[in-house]
Amino acid sequence: MAVFSQSAFAQQTTTPKQSTTGDQLPDKVELSGFGGGSFFQQVDKGLGTKLVNGGAFGGRVTENFWRYVGLEQAFTYSTNNVQFLNPAQPGQANFGFGNRIYQYSLNALGYFTPRGSRIRPFLTVGGSALDFAPTDSAKGFARSPNNLFYGATNLDSILNPGLNYGGGLKWHFAERWGARFDVRGIFTKNPTFKLPDYATGGVYIPRNSSLNGVQATAGLTYYFGSVYVPPPPPPPPPPAALAALNGGSLSAGAGTLCQGRAISIRSAGVSDPAGRELTYKWKVNGQPMGGNTPELSFTPDRGGNYNVELEVEAPNTAGMPVRTAKSSSLALNVQEYKAPTASGCAANPASLMFGQTSALNAQGTGSACSTINFMWSAPEGTIASPSSASTTFDSKTVRFEPGGKVQSKTVTATAKVTDDRGASAECSTPIKVDYVPESIRFSDVIFSKNSARVNNCGKRILLEELAPKAADPDYDIVLIGHIDQDEVSKTKKPSTLDMQRIANAYAVLTAGSGTCANVDKSRIKVDWVGTEQTSDMQPGVCGTAARSATEERRGSSVSTTDQNRRVEVWLVPKGTKMPAAFKNAQDIDPKLLKKLACPK
Repeated sequence: MAVFSQSAFAQQTTTPKQSTTGDQLPDKVELSGFGGGSFFQQVDKGLGTKLVNGGAFGGRVTENFWRYVGLEQAFTYSTNNVQFLNPAQPGQANFGFGNRIYQYSLNALGYFTPRGSRIRPFLTVGGSALDFAPTDSAKGFARSPNNLFYGATNLDSILNPGLNYGGGLKWHFAERWGARFDVRGIFTKNPTFKLPDYATGGVYIPRNSSLNGVQATAGLTYYFGSVYVPPPPPPPPPPAALAALNGGSLSAGAGTLCQGRAISIRSAGVSDPAGRELTYKWKVNGQPMGGNTPELSFTPDRGGNYNVELEVEAPNTAGMPVRTAKSSSLALNVQEYKAPTASGCAANPASLMFGQTSALNAQGTGSACSTINFMWSAPEGTIASPSSASTTFDSKTVRFEPGGKVQSKTVTATAKVTDDRGASAECSTPIKVDYVPESIRFSDVIFSKNSARVNNCGKRILLEELAPKAADPDYDIVLIGHIDQDEVSKTKKPSTLDMQRIANAYAVLTAGSGTCANVDKSRIKVDWVGTEQTSDMQPGVCGTAARSATEERRGSSVSTTDQNRRVEVWLVPKGTKMPAAFKNAQDIDPKLLKKLACPK
């Protein structure tokens, strides 16, 4: 493979020749000699042709007309004998012969470093003409009458085009000498050596097979060209000893300047034409501040006006006098920081029923040097948008004791105002929430026509459904009796059937003997309203989806057609509004109740 080129060196061992081209030399033209090895891949087609590994020798001429690209012509002579890996006929010896390859190549080289560098790695690709030439002794052997059975009498040279590619490294170790290392891949058609290209009973090589090989070489390079010596630099300009020192100007960053926050002052346009190192001296309101830097950072501890000044000084250097200059002063107006305040917390309405909402409002103030955020909170209830100054309080989640007790609770809503420095303030407002439990409506106790007897289904409503919930002393039991139009007395005497139905239901709840309950009589309020049917019907009938069937005495069975013959059954929280059908509380004759005892 090829030998490496390099450029001129910073230090020369001989007096260099001055180049007027301004290019990096003397590696414009290279003459290289090399030696190494030549290795080819086996071809498996036919009888298995193998070019045996051998030596490679040659020379190259390289023209580096461009800084990173060169052209190269090369000749390579390699010894790669040919060996057939399989015999033409069973029992026959494998055929082989001496072979030499004469390779002529034209390549382009691309370098990773510019011309004139000591080390130049490169890549290359180019075309080749490869003359595969059997030796004279090989051709004589093939044409010998004793070897005609090989069928190789036409053995002769063949010229194939090819492609070579690879890379390497050039090392320019002396002014005119360098070392070079190359690795090249070779791609061409498998040479047939003019042998048959199909099986004829003797040796043959199929056409159109590919042959791949590698050449690895090293060698020496001699460089032609002139050594480039850069012209001496121009002399430095004379120092501007008497030029004026420029103090420049001052500026602060954009935005509001605030108490307690750092302010950066920058100087611009400060210069010394003589190029001397400058000393910076800062003052704020006449007092020295900051360090020897072109930028000042300070944090004002109060609001108000500040005056910033900068003086720059150039030292006495090389006989030049000390020079000083002042920048134009900078006036700053610093805003005072004020902690936030919270005020005006109010709820409208301030008193509401459980489940209602109230509008919350508050005011917060900060300062030009802060931004504020709101946050509402309450121990109970829900605040719709806690981070808004105006929002809504919802009382649905305020907690009250279960049961029939009328209750009231005051919830305090607090607005907290916090600024971006962490300071905060609060205000609060009370919200009174009243809880009035709702009345509980049970199924109506239904009676058969012209009967006041509480049937078994009615007793289940009174004893199994009403009585357990009536244990809460905060509820009153309310009974309202009704009759139907077809139960009105035909005489002038008014019907008392609605009162009798109330009396029987009352006795079932209070008699306290047999199957009857023992509810406190003072907690039962009754009224009977005749045929008036202002309230909706909720007939308590057994044998429906709501209540399983039960056996009734003859004449006590009822259906929804009897829904007007009823007693309404309610649990009403004490102190709250009575049902709409309840007009006036009435008293039942004690003698009648005593007579009824526990109705069967």
